[in-house]
Amino acid sequence: MAQLNSKIPKGSISEKWTNHKNNIRLVSPANKRQIDVIVVGTGLAGGSAAATLAELGYNVKAFCFQDSPRRAHSIAAQGGINAAKNYQGDGDSVYRLFYDTVKGGDYRSREANVYRLAEVSANIIDQCVAQGVPFARDYGGLLDNRSFGGVLVSRTFYAKGQTGQQLLLGAYSAMNRQIARGKIKMFNRHEMMDIVKVNGKARGIITRNLINGKIERHSAHAVVIASGGYGNLFYLSTNAMGSNVSASWKIHKKGAFFANPCFTQIHPTCIPVSGDHQSKLTLMSESLRNDGRIWVPKSKKDANDIREGRLKPTDLSEDKRDYYLERRYPAFGNLVPRDVASRAAKERCDAGYGVNKTGEAVYLDFASAIIRYGKEKAHLKGLDENNINIVKELGKEVIKSKYGNLFQMYEKIVDQNPYETPMMIYPAVHYTMGGVWVDYNLMTTIPGCFAIGEANFSDHGANRLGASALMQGLADGYFVLPYTIGDYLADDIRTGPISTKSQEFDEAEKIVKEKIKVLISNKGSKSVDYFHKKLGKIIWNKCGMSRNEKGLKDAIKEIQSLRKDFYKNISVPGTADSFNEPLAKATRVADFLELGELFAKDALERTESCGGHFREESQSKEGEALRDDKNFTFVSAWENNGEPSNSILHKEILSYENIELKTRSYK
Repeated sequence: MAQLNSKIPKGSISEKWTNHKNNIRLVSPANKRQIDVIVVGTGLAGGSAAATLAELGYNVKAFCFQDSPRRAHSIAAQGGINAAKNYQGDGDSVYRLFYDTVKGGDYRSREANVYRLAEVSANIIDQCVAQGVPFARDYGGLLDNRSFGGVLVSRTFYAKGQTGQQLLLGAYSAMNRQIARGKIKMFNRHEMMDIVKVNGKARGIITRNLINGKIERHSAHAVVIASGGYGNLFYLSTNAMGSNVSASWKIHKKGAFFANPCFTQIHPTCIPVSGDHQSKLTLMSESLRNDGRIWVPKSKKDANDIREGRLKPTDLSEDKRDYYLERRYPAFGNLVPRDVASRAAKERCDAGYGVNKTGEAVYLDFASAIIRYGKEKAHLKGLDENNINIVKELGKEVIKSKYGNLFQMYEKIVDQNPYETPMMIYPAVHYTMGGVWVDYNLMTTIPGCFAIGEANFSDHGANRLGASALMQGLADGYFVLPYTIGDYLADDIRTGPISTKSQEFDEAEKIVKEKIKVLISNKGSKSVDYFHKKLGKIIWNKCGMSRNEKGLKDAIKEIQSLRKDFYKNISVPGTADSFNEPLAKATRVADFLELGELFAKDALERTESCGGHFREESQSKEGEALRDDKNFTFVSAWENNGEPSNSILHKEILSYENIELKTRSYK
């Protein structure tokens, strides 16, 4: 049985990473040429890791299920990337970024990992600027910053509302250089179906070519999983429709512990659900909360009149609006962390103050910001600051320069002009803080198998601060894994190529083919989407923004029943040896149906509220999350033992030596 060993270096927190790098084993350039590494997933984490490892001299095989790494879901990230550079002189530092991240995660993350993340963050910006990433700049040409939820400084670097896209293009260009050199072999439209272990070590993967259905064997000296999060468990999420948990789940079933599955993030600024026809949700960047003020009507009558079309939001004067975040959290206001903002929106809507036809939406209003920026611009230009038409036009120009593409996207989807009327937003599933358990070296409990980016659990605790996902993905890929993987691979410099003609590969391929055969040959009557939607509703209703004991127990039973129904009644048209999108979906949903049960089991086990995990039984009088530090200051690391119901819990105790454990307050 695998044991937890976090391998956190000794010494003071500010010296751990430096000392660790100074003492880990290195692989010489000549020996790197003899070593193969597989990278599964080519988003920000996987793309940066593949490019960096190839640059160092390793032979890299990179896999993605999209037709190009450019289609990784990282491309949809809008708001920005954090780094402790203190350009604004507003008191930022490595320690402050570390503190904000641990506090934002509600004290459920590993200190050493988070400090390292804060420490290398500044290097990421330099790396990306060197790659040509067009970060926003101020009038003098210096890189510009804005603030995000949960912090009191401006440390978020951004490229309009396209930060993820621009960063991914930077990583992609670095990858392309190595593809051209032959150091990266790129396998587009390939899905990882299983991991192969030889003598207990990760030595390769089994893949399915999504174009022709061919099952393939690929070997390497180490395997890196960078396949993102599992938000699509909920069916309706802000993730791309293809995003899934399969790579992480396959390694979990082969011995990698899965940590904190119940820690999911509900993002507060999503375009509200419009009906049952939707297959995904659209996110609006959290950066909008810098300038947008969130409110609902003060009276239920006004809210009802808005829902039924008798009133417009612009008809309500200031005294009839409840800016509830500013009221409840005066210190942070609209920039409270995501979990706090999401629950506050739900509370207002549940109480009957929500807008939109469904009553499940709140307003994000830019009118004040337009006036504020407009007056500033008018003053600069020597124009009349009291002329409301001039002020509005000038203010709109400023807002457009900061968020123009986001406003355009909102108008296309909702058919309302957000410059003239407030946006409508409502929380939706976004990021998953849970994931594959890794040690300080980013290695899973399978020797030679690493997990990076959103696929691992390590840095965000129970809630991720905005703009920290891109930071972690690139930190892992550019500046952490390339060091730590060398320490492991130092033992393989004389191993030679790993053969795919072995019993272990034979068995893994046989199991994959049998699973596919079961799905294809089943003569049921229900589609994959039928099961995925049902699963999503169970998880959202019973394990969504708030959870309770009864709901979680019901969810476990309902998911078990749904899983049985899936294998009994699933219908997958087409054949296994051809392009077959329903089959690819079916294999992913089969994994979600297992993960969903473990998710609910983990949430049931953790009888406290923290971050994105809100147990109704554990809340303060004001409705805030109530942690139980005495009993739950640990990482839940689950070991596979056949069925999810039989999973074994291992606890990694979290010790806080540099930050005092205290109740989170944003008031």
